[in-house]
Amino acid sequence: MSGNGVHTDPAALDELTEAARHERTEVGADGAVAGYQASRTLRLGVELRRQLRRRRTQLVLGFVVLLPFILVFAFEVGQSGSNRRSGGFVDLATASAPNFVVLALFVAGGFLLPTIVALFFGDTIASEASWSSLKYLLAIPVPRHRVLRQKAIASGLLSILALVLLPVVSLVVGLLWYGAGDAISPTGDAIPFGQSLLVIAVSTVFVVIQLAWVAALALLLSVSTDAPLGAVGGTVLVAILSQILDQITALGGLRDYLPTHYSTAWIDLIANDIDWTNIAAGVLSSIVYATVFVLLAARRFATKDITS
Repeated sequence: MSGNGVHTDPAALDELTEAARHERTEVGADGAVAGYQASRTLRLGVELRRQLRRRRTQLVLGFVVLLPFILVFAFEVGQSGSNRRSGGFVDLATASAPNFVVLALFVAGGFLLPTIVALFFGDTIASEASWSSLKYLLAIPVPRHRVLRQKAIASGLLSILALVLLPVVSLVVGLLWYGAGDAISPTGDAIPFGQSLLVIAVSTVFVVIQLAWVAALALLLSVSTDAPLGAVGGTVLVAILSQILDQITALGGLRDYLPTHYSTAWIDLIANDIDWTNIAAGVLSSIVYATVFVLLAARRFATKDITS
């Protein structure tokens, strides 16, 4: 805490120091800054290293790695069914490694994964404002559009890392505990192990794209408030509200326009005859929502009065 009572983050000050070191320039006789290049400010590597050093990033990634082991422990201490080739996703989870990955994505997709994405994106700009370091970052000077872009890219890479880490670790854990085998759907379709790996990869890509709307909304709220918790919490609340409304069948076709309506469409990939209708609709819906939120975030940040 500084003498004026403003909270500062040591990591944020380190970022400013390193950025300033890259940007040491001299003012020429004509008043122009010699050697200044906007493209050299706030380098992506600097931002990524800073984010990776943060405790919240390390805890999030650590929990993602730990989750598959928690699920295995739950199955080991719980009651296992005698027939592992029938039932729902939970019943089929121990049938093979691919089924275990499906369960991990299914149970994490409703709340955990959206929260992780909201945390990385909602915290990115709002945290700088809460530490009173945003105005100093812009004074280096770093153009506003570059600040938003670089921080969004860094948050996106960290989110993708977490989203990819879950199925990869789950697959390894599943192979160790349940072995390689066919991916079995609740409808009885069985997919060979080799093909199931491709299904897992495509499913992960779909989850990444589908959560783009969460990332964009969190970014919009992050540039609209100086409270990181408000940006993250607001995004999570919207996601939960959308899921609740999607369960109300009385809404009929209106549910198709909810951003979470197609969040589990990747499950259709676990079939011998794949129906791509819901998957395509989910991709389109997420891209539309994400585009609108990103444009609003860019406009808001470009015109915002930065006082902290």
